Amino acid sequence: MEIGISSACFYPKVCLEDSIKLMKNLGFKTGELFFNCPSEFQEEFTKRLIYEKEKWGFSVNSVHAFSSFFEPYLFDSYKRRRKDMLKYFKEVCIAGKKLGANTYTFHGMRKIDNKFFDAKLITDVYNELVYISSEIGIKLAQENVSWCMSSDLNFLKMIKEKCKYPINFTLDIKQAYKVGVLVEEYIEIMNENIVNVHINDRTSTDVCLLPGKGDVDYKKFYEDLKKVNYKGNCIIEVYSDNYIDYREFLESKEYLEKFI
Repeated sequence: MEIGISSACFYPKVCLEDSIKLMKNLGFKTGELFFNCPSEFQEEFTKRLIYEKEKWGFSVNSVHAFSSFFEPYLFDSYKRRRKDMLKYFKEVCIAGKKLGANTYTFHGMRKIDNKFFDAKLITDVYNELVYISSEIGIKLAQENVSWCMSSDLNFLKMIKEKCKYPINFTLDIKQAYKVGVLVEEYIEIMNENIVNVHINDRTSTDVCLLPGKGDVDYKKFYEDLKKVNYKGNCIIEVYSDNYIDYREFLESKEYLEKFI
């Protein structure tokens, strides 16, 4: 297990391609690349990212996409819209695979009213997405996201139990705090299917801080992950207004490494 970092920590001040050098110079060997726009997961730009990651000796743990413009519509009731959105999904998977990522951090559906909830359509779509990503060679990792259906524990249970293919997960602790669900409850459901972890800290007044700046019990958190046999990396993901100086990331990394 290594402590990594997400390029999303530097949005919008640092361009994606420049974030790789920055993350490596901050002492991180691995991390998650966040595609901030469609052009950043196109073939030519992917070549630029491959060059940068090889130049700086940086390992891409996972990829994440500016997903709100296409991922929710993968579950749309209008078939042609779903089909068009699959183009972007496949492009993200292909870019991630070329970059050497193990997982694609996936937001998926926005929260919807129960009267529009079609369980069969949803499971059919997940089956197709997992099949496509597996064929390309990258794992779809459903993240628990506060503004998405995936924040709901029952929704996660449903897709885990009803889908034909195994569903993998990205556990994001700040998203759990935002929605008021205990992290342990997500771990219990995701269990051995957790393949990626986003990590941060919090207090009673701030739901997102750099690790070591709040009151999260990381000793217990890592013990809970070990109980479900998690052996992947933990990726620091905070927002650009959660720190003042880049040196704070190294302090957080060293702080977290004490618990591994």
